[in-house]
Amino acid sequence: MMEEQREESAGREMSVKAEEEEKENLAALDAEEEDEEALPHSEILDIFEEGLARLVQDPLLCDLPIQVTLEEVNSQIALEYGQAMTVRVVKADGEIMPIVVVQNATVLDLKKAIRRFMELKQQREGGVKYISWRYVWRTYLLVFQGEKLEDDKMRLKDYGIRNRDEVTFMKRLRKK
Repeated sequence: MMEEQREESAGREMSVKAEEEEKENLAALDAEEEDEEALPHSEILDIFEEGLARLVQDPLLCDLPIQVTLEEVNSQIALEYGQAMTVRVVKADGEIMPIVVVQNATVLDLKKAIRRFMELKQQREGGVKYISWRYVWRTYLLVFQGEKLEDDKMRLKDYGIRNRDEVTFMKRLRKK
C-alpha cells in the first residue's frame, strides 16, 4: 500500500514538473513572438528580400529577376518538373516575352499570363501605369503558325502549341 502511494506521489511530481516545463516553453515562445514583433516591417521585408535574392541564385531559379514574386518562383519550379511550358510571345517590335503557363492552359490563361508579365515588367521598369486590356484584346490578337487564337476556351495543345513555341502578338486587320 505504501509503495503504491509513493508511486502515485512520484507520478504527480512528474506531471507537475512536466506542466512547469511546458509553461516555461510557452513563456519562451511568447518572448520570441514579442521579439519578432519588435522588428519593424521594413526590416522584416529587407530580411525576406535578402533571403529571396539568395534563393534566386540557385541554378534552377537563376533566370528570374532579383525582385521575383512567389508566382514566378512557382512557375519556374513547375517548368522544371514538366508541369508547365514556356510560350514565347513575339511582339511587332521583335521583343520576345517568355510566358509560362501550365501544360493544359487555354488561350484565356495565356492572355492572363501575358497581362501579368506586362504588369510585373512595368512595376520593375516604371512606365505606363494603366493598360486597358479590353482595348488590347480588341485591337491585337495572338497567332500561331498563321492560325488566329480567337477561342479563349480552347486549349493551347489543341492549336498544336508546345513548350518553347512562338506565338505572334499582332494587330488585327480592320473590318470595313
